[in-house]
Amino acid sequence: MSKFKIPKSTIPNTATSLNVLSGFMAIIFASDGNFHLSALFIFIATFFDLIDGLLARLTKTTSMFGVELDSLADVVSFGVAPSFLIYKAYFIDYGYVGILISSLPLIFGALRLARFNVQVEDIKIKQDFFGLPIPISAITIASLILFYHNGVNIIKPFNSILLPAVIVLSLLMVSKIRYNTLPKMKTLSLFSKISIYLFAIILLVLVYFTDGEAFFYMIVFHILFGLFRHIYFMIFNNSELETADK
Repeated sequence: MSKFKIPKSTIPNTATSLNVLSGFMAIIFASDGNFHLSALFIFIATFFDLIDGLLARLTKTTSMFGVELDSLADVVSFGVAPSFLIYKAYFIDYGYVGILISSLPLIFGALRLARFNVQVEDIKIKQDFFGLPIPISAITIASLILFYHNGVNIIKPFNSILLPAVIVLSLLMVSKIRYNTLPKMKTLSLFSKISIYLFAIILLVLVYFTDGEAFFYMIVFHILFGLFRHIYFMIFNNSELETADK
């Protein structure tokens, strides 16, 4: 009688499942009006989204099944959850127009994930992203709520940027703007590794001493850097644009 053996793929798939569970929790808390906790669970979902791919590579269980499962989880955690959160926290007062605006991160995020899946050539090679990754869009919205919502409404002047932010984030997800993945440390020089560690420490210190608010500006900087770099290459060098069009 053969022993029951748990597949190694269960490890990364469990992380992905915890991702979608966190997204569901974010939806539940948003429906109860606990917007801060809802935003926090979107961050927790992001953590599980980061480690599931790492676990898949460590256990050598990377597969198309994992890619599809990850995308389905992302639709919930980074599409439905932030859209529902922003609707309940702000756009609910705008009726059907508010529903339409709130749905944009979900709709464009789903399009972003579908495009990514059909363009995957080698699931074992992590390539740069073309279009803003849906988790970045989600945590930008979650950051706005987590740091600038007082329990009643979004404080000024952040309430005035909410509509353009939702539209811009949605459009960036389906754009061809390149956003870099995290570099593989083993391929970097010692100087590069030290520089990255020092930079990470500085960022963590800033986040700590600003009660987390600095994180929001870091995310905004990351988004704008990709956008302005794209504009620069569009004006002075079209090689990056040609790569994105492939």
